[in-house]
Amino acid sequence: MTPAEILAQYGPREAMAYDVVVVGGGPAGMATAIRLKQIDAELSVVVLEKGSEPGAHILSGAVMDPRAITELFPDWKERGAPLNQPVTGDEVWFLNREGGSKVPGWLTPDCFHNDGCWVVSLGAVTQWLGQQAEALGVEIFPGFAAAEVLYTDDGRVRGVATGNAGIGKDGVPTDHFQIGMELHAKYTVFAEGARGHLGKQLIARYDLAHGRNAQSYALGVKELWEVAPAQARPGLVVHTAGWPMDEQTYGGGFLYHLEGGRVTLGLVTGLDYQNPWMSPFEEMQRWKTHPVIRAHLEGAKRIGYGARAICAGGLLALPKLVFPGGALVGCDAGTLNAARIKGSHAAIKTGMLAAEAAAAAIKAGRSGDELEAYPAAFEQSWLHAELRRSRNFKQWFKSGNTVGSLMTGVEQWLLPRLGIKSPPWSLRATTPDNARLHAADQVERIVYPKPDGVLTFDRLGSVFVSNTNHEENQPSHLTLKDASVPVRINLARYAGPESRYCPAGVYEFVPASEGGERLQINAQNCVHCKTCDIKDPTQNIVWVTPEGGGGPNYAGM
Repeated sequence: MTPAEILAQYGPREAMAYDVVVVGGGPAGMATAIRLKQIDAELSVVVLEKGSEPGAHILSGAVMDPRAITELFPDWKERGAPLNQPVTGDEVWFLNREGGSKVPGWLTPDCFHNDGCWVVSLGAVTQWLGQQAEALGVEIFPGFAAAEVLYTDDGRVRGVATGNAGIGKDGVPTDHFQIGMELHAKYTVFAEGARGHLGKQLIARYDLAHGRNAQSYALGVKELWEVAPAQARPGLVVHTAGWPMDEQTYGGGFLYHLEGGRVTLGLVTGLDYQNPWMSPFEEMQRWKTHPVIRAHLEGAKRIGYGARAICAGGLLALPKLVFPGGALVGCDAGTLNAARIKGSHAAIKTGMLAAEAAAAAIKAGRSGDELEAYPAAFEQSWLHAELRRSRNFKQWFKSGNTVGSLMTGVEQWLLPRLGIKSPPWSLRATTPDNARLHAADQVERIVYPKPDGVLTFDRLGSVFVSNTNHEENQPSHLTLKDASVPVRINLARYAGPESRYCPAGVYEFVPASEGGERLQINAQNCVHCKTCDIKDPTQNIVWVTPEGGGGPNYAGM
């Protein structure tokens, strides 16, 4: 049965009305809700979170700039916010296959200096933000995924509907069926993170990206390790460039020492890579074998794994932030600063700015219009100034890593020392990431070594430690516009890149009963990273929301 047929037979859906509905319970969504209640405790505010609890789906490095959270809660330390480990040192390395060189501190670009920042579990910070929100009277619905945007007859956003539960794989309601509910609002704020399912639809519907650069993404593949006391260096922040990336592939590694003998590390790979034989997951496993990284992990044990796409296009790829009845905040808009490898402070700040605009509009008796005060305030904010300075970062790397590294030095080191706060030039980039792949027979095939199970691992074992789970008897949330495309185009021309770019082993080509091969989708493995929705060369894969509560349950990530 189609969603429309289900609604016709089992509807109408129950509707609940709020002043503001927030879609997504990450840092941006929680900051939006909290700021609304700080301004006016009488406002009715609800947060929909598709994870089993706030923070369950949150994945980030993370080194956190505390500027925004300090604006939100000046007394965050007294309130017990889990910012426990200040940064104690920075290392930036350029790696080659056998070794590398450490950049002297005086020559390190400003974007890689982390004085005053904190090494955190962003999942723990998000969980804490959820507690603060609830204490202020915000309603939080964990395990409820917003599956549909609701519109008025004249095209304004009037809220969202949650997904149905208890639909079988055949699309027919089971005995456990529950129809979704509608949440109506004067304003709806979308805070779904990078490549948000509904945010993507809104950007297209209202042409919010008109005149902007094409958004560019990267995939961060992350692990959490426990190290021996002798190996622990709490507060050390390490970033790497170079190997294992080739000259034309944007990427870099991170390794952060948390408190309590834990190390968080990973590799970020630009999803504009050109070689379809590349596997970002395998590149990350290979990166760990480098002597500079291996030295931190001798005798250690891996305890966590996850992956998530991040927005890297910066200010020049930022869509219009508002539309009739709602707004985009945080990574749903793309406010991450790729040069600093930081997005949580931007998420919190944009959530606060959107909340202030919405609260003022509601107080004035408005609803369903454009919150023009939000983008106006953003353009006057310290965040806009920060993003403006880094606006060309990812675009330079499209000309190769040598050019990218050189121009990062110019823009982030030289110009500030000449008294120039922001580059006097801007770069255009109009080619989307999915259009950058070469045909498989035009590039060198990459053969990766087998994992050793001690330092390097396979994908299925990694998914296991991500605590990922989905109700098995539900329709796949990884949908195909045309079921023939994976074999007819992707396999034939690109050697089936979906079997390599997915960091969770969701996609594999298996023998077909009628001969040849077919694409098998193991949707239960999905860690909700959104890579397939971004990188599929034909844009044939569309990620939609599974039943609420499904997906990873990250612990300490």
